[in-house]
Amino acid sequence: MSSNHVPAAAGLLLLAMALIAFVDNFVRLIAEDAGLWQFLAVRSAMALPLLWGVARWRGWSLRPVRWRAVIQRSVLMATALTLYFAAVAVVPIAIAGAGLYTSPIFVLLISIVLFGVRIGVWRAAAVALGFAGVLLVLQPGSAAFSPLTLLPVLAGALYAAGALTTRRLCMGESPACLVFGFFLVMAVYGSLGLAVLALVGAGGAPGEASFFGTGWQEVTPRFLWLCLMQAILSLVAVGCLVRAYQIADPSYVSVFEYSFLPFAGVWGYLLWSDVPGPVAILGIGCILVAGCAIILRGRKVAA
Repeated sequence: MSSNHVPAAAGLLLLAMALIAFVDNFVRLIAEDAGLWQFLAVRSAMALPLLWGVARWRGWSLRPVRWRAVIQRSVLMATALTLYFAAVAVVPIAIAGAGLYTSPIFVLLISIVLFGVRIGVWRAAAVALGFAGVLLVLQPGSAAFSPLTLLPVLAGALYAAGALTTRRLCMGESPACLVFGFFLVMAVYGSLGLAVLALVGAGGAPGEASFFGTGWQEVTPRFLWLCLMQAILSLVAVGCLVRAYQIADPSYVSVFEYSFLPFAGVWGYLLWSDVPGPVAILGIGCILVAGCAIILRGRKVAA
């Protein structure tokens, strides 16, 4: 692909990350009106028809070529984002995003363990720096530590497994098919979560139960508008991501996904006056540098 498409692809990725960082900041408001499972179910119920309509209009295929691979990828990605959303409801989005964006570190570790990939000293140092950043963000043993801050890191590991599945097993699938599969699994998760809470008689109102443990609540206008905003802006952002990777080599532009972290910090400050502590900011910086180094070094090795 011609290198003169890289600036356009970078611009699309920056726009996508700015949109995602903005809209995800409102999950904390959604958590005041409803639980995680209701949010997933309603958002997916809005996103799936929108995506189906656009796919029909544009002639995009939603049929998988390899059903098992698409299902595996969809489950991994949906599980990762479910954990991420659970964290965003209660911790600053910059910290949740830092955990999710440990994924390149986990991609490298999984590749070493499962596929025998050999790495040099620079990528090994980047992995060490990244995990040092994770420890700085989590601050285990301190008053700032919460088990909920582990959720985004687990999400990052699952996201990495999903990325490897995409790269190794889903290269022949249409982007629309992969996005549709992701939202479909999210809809299943939301419906199952609500059903389980109803069957066991659990699921208190927001504020009485955790975001995980809140059952179906009366639908408020604010909840509907926030879910609709999530559905629309998420689909626009995903469309920008897909287009960016279509017009430029992913190894050249994927590093721009890390713009999510500064965008998340800026939106968090502007909307909620959230400012992570200096130790957490240092940790986020370490994760950002480590992820970028792994991506850039991997591109050089592959060249």
